[in-house]
Amino acid sequence: MFSSTKQSDSSFDNAYASWLHNIARQYHSSQIKAAMAVNVEMILFYWSLGADICRFESSQPWGSKFMQKLSGDLRREMPGAGCFSRINLYYMRWFHELYCSPSIVPQIEEHSSGNGVSTISAEFVPQAGEQKDVTAFRKSFPNVARLMLSVPWGHHKLLIDKFRNNRDAALFYVRRIVAHGWSRSILAHWIGTNLHLREGMADTNFDLIPAIPGDSDLSRELLKDPYDFSFLEIDGQYREVELKNALLANIEKYLLELGEGFCFKGREIDVQMGNETRAIDMLFYNDLHRFYLVVEIKVRKFDPADIGQINAYMSAVNHQFRKSEDSPTVGLIICREKDRVTARYALEDVNKPIGIAEYSIEKLMPEGFRSNLPTIAEIEADQTRRLQLVLDFENSNPP
Repeated sequence: MFSSTKQSDSSFDNAYASWLHNIARQYHSSQIKAAMAVNVEMILFYWSLGADICRFESSQPWGSKFMQKLSGDLRREMPGAGCFSRINLYYMRWFHELYCSPSIVPQIEEHSSGNGVSTISAEFVPQAGEQKDVTAFRKSFPNVARLMLSVPWGHHKLLIDKFRNNRDAALFYVRRIVAHGWSRSILAHWIGTNLHLREGMADTNFDLIPAIPGDSDLSRELLKDPYDFSFLEIDGQYREVELKNALLANIEKYLLELGEGFCFKGREIDVQMGNETRAIDMLFYNDLHRFYLVVEIKVRKFDPADIGQINAYMSAVNHQFRKSEDSPTVGLIICREKDRVTARYALEDVNKPIGIAEYSIEKLMPEGFRSNLPTIAEIEADQTRRLQLVLDFENSNPP
């Protein structure tokens, strides 16, 4: 605890005033540079300020009122800046905490005064342009830093809301935001369907196939398990044709669930096999990785005989549709349920890349998310509501 002595108060007040001044100098400097790289400079500034808040908060004398005081002081120091609300300062702190590591965040050095009171050392107040933590962060995690600086602040806030204590999950979405240019509403959709728990989870034989689209890891990531069909308005008992009709009627959402780069080539695509004509349930093409995807929908449990059927369809596509520059055709069986051991046995000696996944029509979304794409206003309103609950709790239960 801080003493009320004049000496300790003066020491902290001087360090705090110096810190406020340096924040203002860094902010104005970043504003100038922002004309060329707005997001990069502001994310760097928020990261650095989040680190500073973590330092000062551990030793400040105002208790749970610290963020409120800091917000007011920063607004008086920089009346034209709109980013220093108490809520946004919390996000900056959480942003730093989510991605920081003990190895890159120097600890505050505490000095003991004659009466045993700890005070903040002035040498640990960041100097203008120094950005110790930003430099250390970039050196320690160059790939993570590059990704994070490419993601808008509003996206980061969504990730903080959901994954404050799960860096791996947050980075999963950061990488996909950068790779695919997701908007905030698209990001909210994928978070709501727990994509990080489903992507790459289909049972496949990709590791056993020498030539598949790209590489086995990339191709495996293209397949999910389970597939989320909760956007369909069908309940109770339904037949296979009804499920396929519903998917076709919601083809845009179906394509979104399949993933980046897929376009729909058709349903009940006829392929010639000798004297017989067979119909493929659904045929897709991935423009990014240049391969056909044959999809067979089953409203029952997976049967090993399904492998023979889709294998034949894939051969027909390879002969009748695939071009020389295309990668090998991929097969995907989406079924109501499967036994994983049976699925893996069925795939073991097959020489074409095939995946087996379940589908779910029940809501996969955790509480607080919706299956449809929310508007940005809805996202921000929900963020503010949930954060206010956290702040109220923290203020009523000070450390």
